[in-house]
Amino acid sequence: MDQKQLEQEVNKRRTFAIISHPDAGKTTITEQMLYFGGVIRSAGTVKAKKSGQFATSDWMEIEKKRGISVTSSVMQFHYHDKDINILDTPGHEDFSEDTYRTLMAVDAAVMVIDSAKGIEPQTKKLFKVVKKRGIPIFTFMNKLDRDGRDPLDLIAELEELLNIEGCAMNWPIGMGKELKGLIDIRNNRLELYRKDGDDRFLPMNDEGQLVEHNPIEEEGVYEQAQGEVDLIKEAGNEFDLEKIQAGNQTPVFFGSALTNFGVETFLNTFLDLAPAPAEHKQQDSEEVVKPDDPEFSGFVFKIQANMNPNHRDRIAFVRICSGEFVRGMDVKLQRTGKVMRLNNATEFMSDQRETVKTAVAGDIVGLYDTGNFKIGDTIYTGKKAVQFEDLPQFTPEMFMEVQAKNVMKQKSFHKGMQQLVQEGAVQLYKKYTTNDYILGAVGQLQFEVFQFRMKNEYNCDVVMKPIGSRIARWIDPEQLDPAMSSTRNMLVKDLDDKPLFLFENKFAENWFANKYPDVKLSSKL
Repeated sequence: MDQKQLEQEVNKRRTFAIISHPDAGKTTITEQMLYFGGVIRSAGTVKAKKSGQFATSDWMEIEKKRGISVTSSVMQFHYHDKDINILDTPGHEDFSEDTYRTLMAVDAAVMVIDSAKGIEPQTKKLFKVVKKRGIPIFTFMNKLDRDGRDPLDLIAELEELLNIEGCAMNWPIGMGKELKGLIDIRNNRLELYRKDGDDRFLPMNDEGQLVEHNPIEEEGVYEQAQGEVDLIKEAGNEFDLEKIQAGNQTPVFFGSALTNFGVETFLNTFLDLAPAPAEHKQQDSEEVVKPDDPEFSGFVFKIQANMNPNHRDRIAFVRICSGEFVRGMDVKLQRTGKVMRLNNATEFMSDQRETVKTAVAGDIVGLYDTGNFKIGDTIYTGKKAVQFEDLPQFTPEMFMEVQAKNVMKQKSFHKGMQQLVQEGAVQLYKKYTTNDYILGAVGQLQFEVFQFRMKNEYNCDVVMKPIGSRIARWIDPEQLDPAMSSTRNMLVKDLDDKPLFLFENKFAENWFANKYPDVKLSSKL
């Protein structure tokens, strides 16, 4: 496509992640958006385990059993005149590393908060990452169909706990059994609860009163909502698009994803306000890569094995940062300097896939991978080398020794270990002298998922023996003497054969530092 077409296509893209604490309703709101995009015929409820209907974005077997998301899934659809890429991230804190990396691949974030619980610890943690990137954040206060906290308190909490201005875009008229509707402040109208079609919208005048009389005006909760909206207009934060785009103000929407109330208005407003794909910084360079640069570039932010268990495939998820992706194109892999032909690419509707012929900056494509890619890899075309910034890597805190239960299954054991480790949720180490495997993870659930997937996807039972929480510290190979290791600081090597110690506790680490004052130890995030 020519330059003008490229610019038009890029400007149609909206790429965002949905973040929240587990159970705040993130997967349900994703489903409702897919429903509006015409991708699914009916938005089934995530918890409908008995009916065998599961959330579109939860495709992995263990997710269906537990009703939680443990991998980030990508969904793409067209809505109005926009092409949308949604990344639904795992809410569970044991999988925050996958979420952090996903947040590097989006231009905006939607934060879903349970209106009965307010801001929970995991939301706070994820929010910090979003804030650090300075991308716009849109807040959806969910579960209005249940009794929740006072809306004014919820907005105040955003400001106190997250240090971001909240600007109400709509306001609930009652909640739980008393829920009657929403005052849509931005569009100057009232949206009635449990009413379908355009009849649910009642126009309001500039004073915020209904243009035509409606029985809702007799309700006490309507009067209360009117008073609160007046208060917000007088004393609340004024809507400021510049602040929103810098990530310093968040537009706040109330609604109920489960009953599909307020979601459509939220989606329409979000698409109006959310930015098109942004430029990306390069590592060790002042130069940025603009989305409408004609040369193609992108980075791998996620690798997923066995999305199709029948084919034992491996997909590298690439965020396109500039130019146009065309099937069969040759690209250079920055890390190795190798030229590769991208014949097999796919776009996603969760576990359903279509072959991509073309895609532009802002899109997420999946490349079938035989083991060439690593998380964080940059690929590009053109003579000018491109390298995007490193993605965050975490230092594991929990460790397990792992081996195959059946000695005859060594081949599938090693294959499964290598493939699952490349996804980045668990880290693999080997004991320095014996090469026995040790797994490291940020949380316990990652080990359970690993064990489950080894059995289900590689037909290999594994035995895992906890060695407890440890402090992982890397050491410069030139300073290493293997005699430094003991039972309290186990010497291992990582996937790149770099040596590190796993200290039993802080005391053991301090003891080591006193004994070897000249030895420099380092950690990841």
